[in-house]
Amino acid sequence: MQRLTTYRYLQLFLVFMSVLGMSFALLFLQRYMGFTPCPLCIFQRIGLMVMGGFALIAALWHPKSTLIKLGLWLGSLLGIVWATGVAARHVWLQHLPADQVPSCGPGLDYWIDTLPMQQVLNEVLAGSGECASVEWRFLGMSIPEQSLIFFSVLLLVHGLLLWRILRPQPTTR
Repeated sequence: MQRLTTYRYLQLFLVFMSVLGMSFALLFLQRYMGFTPCPLCIFQRIGLMVMGGFALIAALWHPKSTLIKLGLWLGSLLGIVWATGVAARHVWLQHLPADQVPSCGPGLDYWIDTLPMQQVLNEVLAGSGECASVEWRFLGMSIPEQSLIFFSVLLLVHGLLLWRILRPQPTTR
């Protein structure tokens, strides 16, 4: 069990979970089920990819320096915190009363082409009517609710990873 909680195995687990999450979103939800991701879903995927990218660098490089490990951990953490925050916002939008749901606006492509990036972020995070619709449920949960649980587990893994980075190494004689 202790071998499975080493720095490298935890990083590989994060990479695997990132690939698994992205594969589920792309292959099952988009290709098989035919859903088009809303802007908030796309931003969640970006956070998951950032986490997976930093975890992959850490797993392949396996740095010895605690400072470098912390830097890679922080990059990975920021990615998953972003994804978790966006998923929480998405869940909140889905639970708004129908009269308080924002109206649908133009698509993300239009915003990126016509607005400055800061305003695109503001518009996406404000949400729209398409983000509040629930098209599919599994075990009684919408896709953003499932994503929020998935990302929360990955946050817990980041806590374990931080413990592995900071805990004092046993001295050998």
